Amino acid sequence: MTTLIPLDALWLIPALPFAGFLILALAGGRMYRSTVAWIACGTVGFSAATALFLAYHFMTCPPQGNAYLQVLWTWMSVDAFTARIAFHLDALSLVMILIVSIVGFLIHVYSTEYMIDDPGYARFFAYMNLFVASMLVLVLADSLPLLYLGWEGVGVCSFLLIGFWYDNPANGRAALKAFLVTRIGDTAMLIGLFLLYKELHTLDIQELMARAQQQWRPGMFAPMLATALLLGGAVGKSGQLPLQVWLPDAMAGPTPVSALIHAATMVTAGVYLIARTHVLFELAPTVQTAVAAIGAITLLLAGCAALVQRDIKRILAYSTISQIGYMFLALGVGAWSAAIFHLFTHAFFKALLFMAAGAIIVSLHHEQNIFRMGGLRKQLPFVFWTFLIGAASLASLPFVTAGFYSKDLILYSAWASHRGGAIFWAAGWLGAFLTAMYTFRMVFITFFGESHAHVHSQPGRAIRIPLAILAVFATIAGFLEIPPTLGNWPAFTHFLDTALPEAPLGHSSLAAEWGLQLVAIATVLTGLFAAYVLFLRKPQYVKGWAETPWGATLHALLTAGWGFDWVYDRLFVRPFRWFARVNRNDFIDEFYTLVAYATVSGHRVMAKTQTGKLRWYMAAIALGAAATTALVIFL
Repeated sequence: MTTLIPLDALWLIPALPFAGFLILALAGGRMYRSTVAWIACGTVGFSAATALFLAYHFMTCPPQGNAYLQVLWTWMSVDAFTARIAFHLDALSLVMILIVSIVGFLIHVYSTEYMIDDPGYARFFAYMNLFVASMLVLVLADSLPLLYLGWEGVGVCSFLLIGFWYDNPANGRAALKAFLVTRIGDTAMLIGLFLLYKELHTLDIQELMARAQQQWRPGMFAPMLATALLLGGAVGKSGQLPLQVWLPDAMAGPTPVSALIHAATMVTAGVYLIARTHVLFELAPTVQTAVAAIGAITLLLAGCAALVQRDIKRILAYSTISQIGYMFLALGVGAWSAAIFHLFTHAFFKALLFMAAGAIIVSLHHEQNIFRMGGLRKQLPFVFWTFLIGAASLASLPFVTAGFYSKDLILYSAWASHRGGAIFWAAGWLGAFLTAMYTFRMVFITFFGESHAHVHSQPGRAIRIPLAILAVFATIAGFLEIPPTLGNWPAFTHFLDTALPEAPLGHSSLAAEWGLQLVAIATVLTGLFAAYVLFLRKPQYVKGWAETPWGATLHALLTAGWGFDWVYDRLFVRPFRWFARVNRNDFIDEFYTLVAYATVSGHRVMAKTQTGKLRWYMAAIALGAAATTALVIFL
């Protein structure tokens, strides 16, 4: 009984940020900014504290079956279908709520200073609180309908926050693009939920997994179709091929929004969905291999695109697409824990990078072009060191960064897993080189060389403290999973063993792991050195290459993100607009036009009865009374 009492507070974790949203949405416009900040940060902070409190009790006194179910009430009940508002806490959801609440709290604190001069201060924090609450519902949901409610919640919040500065039409277009592109995946996922219920007669996640194992066999058509539809939802939310086009444009929102979307919410939802429904994907090996292939291709294409971007936030956006690709690669080869471990470390160093980039942007009068910066390590020393720590972790600098340990685990799993192989490993290996190169290109151009901008302000404590905390996490978080070559302490994987199966390694050995690790280390250092030579010491080499005909063509192609927007515009957007123009006066429009005409005509007729002459009004009343009396008498 003593074990369950603390866990009964589970509902508070999403409820507190949602309460903050309600208060700010209803009364935030009449509050002082300091009050708004205390409510927004306080509710998310108490949510994070509750998550830490429950994590301590969960790990010291695990509940029976290493999972806890809290049923609050019945949401809907139709015939044999029942959906509950119920939360499921296990090792996987515990890791996710810690990421969302803690990183979300730090981003909220950072935002109190970053957004201080914005006229929509209260509105911004209302949206942010709802964003965090929706993501917490998503990861705690015990059923797929409740998960889908949180899924749609983060989609709506992303639209509101990406287009937060709606007075600029470009921001509105970016928000609409994110909403519509992810809606494609959301629709596929919803169809998948219908299919799962039709086949298995439940949408409670744990019961669904049990029935799937009992009724389905690997390779059957039903699990393959269902997982393919779920994969459609995952690639949409997580910005993977072919629905990755919304993510770079999502940088139109304020920088704290970018940090929240890329680190703790939204893009990690697809990874979580696949990990949570891993039983289904194991019953559909073809689709699971497709997950790995999508991740491998995406991480390479996004890494190449990041190499030529000039906007610091777009570089980080493409890096997110690439790093999520690593997570998909791990999921596809069955390394479920490795994918979540990289999600865990990525949350810290990506939030750190975006928030440090935001500090640079604010200090330079909202300048985002890295080629208009330069020499900032002396003007912004604190931001430089924190950004460097995040960049080192993103590039997987060996031994001292969290990103090294999580990415090394994915690379080894891609090689040694039954579902992996040399091709998947080679994709991850080449991606590691590209990551190191584009990351330190960004560092060298922004912080070294000749200065092109003047810093007009230094970040305050509300920005510095979250950066310092995230810098620590981006360094030490990797030590939760130390490989056999460096001491063998797989604490993170062992913790997730109760929720996720171990990776099926086929040809693992200490010698192979040593060799692969040394190759990966050499690759990262080579990428770093290449960035140093090409973008700091000898930038004329890159400039000369870009001026050649084929170099200019490739540069333009990569700058445009491989031209996906151009292709989609001609395949889908323009034909749809053409059809809409042609079909402007279709019969459906005619019906509603007739309704509108009848309404307007009726209004005009009734308006003529309003003459202002009292005798006509009295006559009408008398006639009406006589008619009513006659109806009563004769009928």
